[in-house]
Amino acid sequence: MTIDRKQAPEFRAIDNINLLRPAHQALDNGCNVFCFNSGDQELVRIEWVFGNQRFNPEKPLLNVAVNTMLTEGTNSLTASQIADKVDFYGAFLQVDYGYDNSVVTLYSLNKHLKHTLPVLKDILTDSIFPEKELATYIRNQQQKLQVSLQKNDVVARRTFNKALFGDTLYGLGADMDTYKTLHREDMLVHFKQMYQPSNCTILIAGKIEPEILKLITDTFDKDWTNGEIKADTSQPEANPAPEHFYFTEKPDALQSAIRMGLSVINRNHPDFPYLQVLNTVLGGYFGSRLMANIREDKGYTYGIGSGISSLKHAGAMFIATEVGADVCKSAVAEIEKEVNLLKTDLIPEEELSLVRNYMLGSLLGSLENVFSHADKFKNLYFAGLDYDYYDRYVDAIKTVDATHLKDLANKYLDFDKFYKVIVGKC
Repeated sequence: MTIDRKQAPEFRAIDNINLLRPAHQALDNGCNVFCFNSGDQELVRIEWVFGNQRFNPEKPLLNVAVNTMLTEGTNSLTASQIADKVDFYGAFLQVDYGYDNSVVTLYSLNKHLKHTLPVLKDILTDSIFPEKELATYIRNQQQKLQVSLQKNDVVARRTFNKALFGDTLYGLGADMDTYKTLHREDMLVHFKQMYQPSNCTILIAGKIEPEILKLITDTFDKDWTNGEIKADTSQPEANPAPEHFYFTEKPDALQSAIRMGLSVINRNHPDFPYLQVLNTVLGGYFGSRLMANIREDKGYTYGIGSGISSLKHAGAMFIATEVGADVCKSAVAEIEKEVNLLKTDLIPEEELSLVRNYMLGSLLGSLENVFSHADKFKNLYFAGLDYDYYDRYVDAIKTVDATHLKDLANKYLDFDKFYKVIVGKC
């Protein structure tokens, strides 16, 4: 068959998205296990997800520091021994801190799980946060912070989050002195309260044979017990700042970082899928209005975009870019213009159709393997949602019209209420 290279491929609409659904098992110790059994390779990804402890302004770094230092040693294994044992069996171990949850992830061949799982069990039940390693962690983080604070975009992001969310996990922006609040005794108490089975969800994805599942559940059910004090995963309410404009002057700056936005709904609100469409039109992909105007037409920047953060206790819509210092004011004016156009003019059907295809294609393209399906489930589970969310999401993309989007823009996008942060010259 000869392919006509001058003829574009036939376009086919995406009718629906089929997502893998997990099997569920509740362990006797209160830990929930979800399994995504798919694939031919003898490989699994296991994630231990823990809800972050309630934020303490006097000890603000406990959640991130404890999670980051889990692999720095136990009573029976040093940090190097942990790394050597994992590496020896060709496995991969990582710890990740998020605003709402902290995650420990293991990638391992099935045949080596009997060797790698005991290491994870030791980490999650017996981490000791050695003083020497803690001192090294503090020193390294302070050095990284010094470097990061020289970057305008980092300063803008920190300032924006602090203004929007105040003294919460979401608004935390550590300075050099903040690291002085870290003490091993506090970390041990935090660890015992947070890293217990009743505050843990285990997600397994890959080729999960019955004996593999039994090995995992036996390892993390037997002898893993809850402490006397239950994990407190509630969080204080955000206390946004009354001031909406922040300017940090850097006289020698060649570029200025701009970050602006406001609190909006999160994934639990019925308007959220429609707001995602509106955001995509504004700045959510390379063909967006912000890119077309401020990059392609005006040449003020190499890149600009907007996004929506859906957190457990909050939501935010933001616009971020770095522009030439000499065009900073003009860039802000153009951003305001594009936001306000969404409130006054209907989006042309051709543009909206392109956005629909992009969003549906991105969703479908994001489901490349069983791990991707597990990631989609996490978005739902930890937000307290069911799979009908994605049905509503797809339906919203397909059916939303320009009038609805204009109404949403007027409902949520008040530029006068935007928090506006500029770092550089303006």
